[in-house]
Parts: sequence; C-alpha cells; structure tokens
Amino acid sequence: MKTRKIRMGMVGGGKDAFIGAVHRIAANIDGQVEFCCGALSINPEVARESGEMLFLPEDRIYLTYEEMIEKESKLPADKRIDFVTIVTPNFAHFGPAMMALNNGFNVVIEKPIALSLDEAKQLQQKVEETGLLLCLTHTYSGYPMVKQAKQMVKDGAFGKIRKVMVEYPQGWLSTLTEREGNAGAAWRTDPTKSGKSGCMGDIGTHAAQLAEYISGLKITKLCADLNIVVEGRGLDDDGNVLLKFDNGASGVLSASQVAAGEENALAIRIYGEKGGLEWHQMEPNTLLVKWLTEPAQVYRAGQAYLSDAAKHNTRVPGGHPEGYLEAFANIYRNFTLTLSAKIHGTTPTDAMLDFPRVEDGVRGMTFIDSVVASSQSDQKWFDFNS
Repeated sequence: MKTRKIRMGMVGGGKDAFIGAVHRIAANIDGQVEFCCGALSINPEVARESGEMLFLPEDRIYLTYEEMIEKESKLPADKRIDFVTIVTPNFAHFGPAMMALNNGFNVVIEKPIALSLDEAKQLQQKVEETGLLLCLTHTYSGYPMVKQAKQMVKDGAFGKIRKVMVEYPQGWLSTLTEREGNAGAAWRTDPTKSGKSGCMGDIGTHAAQLAEYISGLKITKLCADLNIVVEGRGLDDDGNVLLKFDNGASGVLSASQVAAGEENALAIRIYGEKGGLEWHQMEPNTLLVKWLTEPAQVYRAGQAYLSDAAKHNTRVPGGHPEGYLEAFANIYRNFTLTLSAKIHGTTPTDAMLDFPRVEDGVRGMTFIDSVVASSQSDQKWFDFNS
C-alpha cells in the first residue's frame, strides 16, 4: 500500500532547457512524484537561479551533481530522494547515472543512454549488481495507440510479421544552425558531446526502439548508409538502414534531420501474413489497421474496444487530444508505480513494468555503433549483437 509520493532529484534541465520542463510536467501529471532537489545546470549561477524559480528549498539547490548525490545520500531515509532524473546532453549521462546507482538511487535517463556502448554496458552491469531500476525515456513507446499496436501484434492478429518500415524525418537541421546560436543543435552535432552519430543517435535510436517494441522482434543484422548533407557539419544528419529481424522479417529505417519542411514526422508501418498497421506520431490518437481480405479499420484512442494495455495508458475520453506530454507521463507513471511497489514490498503488474530500461539503452548504443560501422564499410551486412 502506498504511503507517500516518490521523491525525485534532477540533473540538468535548468531554466533554458526544453527537456527538463517536459520531464517535470510528465513526472507531476499523476501526482505520484515530489520534485525535491536539483543540480540544474553546469553553470552555478543558472543552477541556483533555476532552483529558485522552481521553489526548491535553498539547501537542496545544488551546484553540481556530485554535491547533490553525496548530500542526498546522507539524508534520513524519510527525506532523501528515491531516484535521479538525468536530462543532460549525451556526454554528461554516464557520470551522474553511475554515481547515482553507486549511492543507491534509481535512475531515469534521457536517450541515448550514454556516449558509448562501453558506458552503456557498465551501467547495465551496475543495475544488475544493485537491483536498482533504470528507466530510459523512449517517449514514443508511451502512446496508447502504440500500446494497442503492440498488443495486436502480440495477439497474432496479423500472423507472422514479414515487414517493418519506420521513418523519422525532421527538417530543423536543414541549415548550419549550430553555428547560429542554436545550443541544442550545437551539442547534437559535436562528436565530443553527442557521440559517434548525430541523426541516427538522436532520432534513429527512437525509430529502432519503436520498431522492436511494437513488432516484438529483435534486429539481428543491418546495412546502413549515413550522410552529412549540410556542408561543414561534424556528424551525420541523414541516413537509411536495411534491417533483418530474428524471425526472418526484413525492414527499412530512414531518419533525417534535413528533410526541409518536416516537423517531427515519426511513422511506422508493420505488415504480417494477414494484414498490417500504420501509426503516425503527429496524429497519435489514430491507429490504421489494414487487412488482406477485409476493409481497413480506424482505431481511435479512448474507445471501449481497445486492449487493456492501451486503456491503462489512456488518460482522457475519446475525442480529446492526448499527445507527447501524456505519453511521456505514461513512462514516468509505470516507472514510479514499479518503484513504489518495490519500496513497499509488493509485486508490480505487467502493466507497471511496461517502460524502457537499461537493456533498451544497450541496444540503442549497439544500433549506433552498428550503423556507423556499416556505413563506413563496404561490407553489406553487419551483425547486431548487444
């Protein structure tokens, strides 16, 4: 039985950071989380100002993550935080995550999980050693109609899956905006801060995770072609990947940040022996279901005919827009319900356990390593082994 809220501390996500506010909103929607402390910027002045703006107690506004984790670990059990949310750029994921785990704190972390596959595997080993929870915020797997799609595939509605097609076009890096004061673009296109891949690390990992999540399959081989389209850019801003899955199905993954005019047009189509499905992130409350011998169907969020998995992750009646923030909140809710069950010695349900975790992070870094290696080689197929 729950007796209190789950207590959260945050690393990064200060007053000028988009994603920090998203995490705080998502964590707060269900009233299960108390935001207690933060080291909200690498800049001490910004860290202090951000904490004050968010009305954190003065003694729990920290100037570094090291200070936060060290001091929080020494607080009484009824006051210290239960988990740390890390919303920094990729290069600043591993340090706070490992320190948090070493000090007994569970972790929520932005994707990709780390700067390198080696760091990801170290985090996985630490999670296994400690028994702590690590949640990776692959937001798109939190949408109700994505849950519906996954359940229909799992139930065998389409028969054996044969084809997976996923695309993620954006247009925001169609110019050299990282040289024009765009801080988000600057770190995402800098190998020292983003890692060995730009576009595929940033959004290609989302597409790969969604393909595996809905289909229930695992990528086993891939063949990739990465491109730097905008002259002067340090990392790929476009790419295409052929995929092979563990049941013999084939797939195509396309990701681009130079698709001029596109916003956030993530879309996926999956086909089996009997039919298929289609889902678009910019129209998230609709799932198109297509049959080989019957008319196509339109499934809508909030309806009584949906699966229990979809209903568990639906918050409003049909016809009311439910989008990115709610999907993000579903990730947080399932994580915090699992954590609460663990704290109170009860067994979490399968619905609670439905959130991305450290294994997804390792597969994401394996995907990045594999597509980069494939793109740089004349070899057609590369094994995908995490």
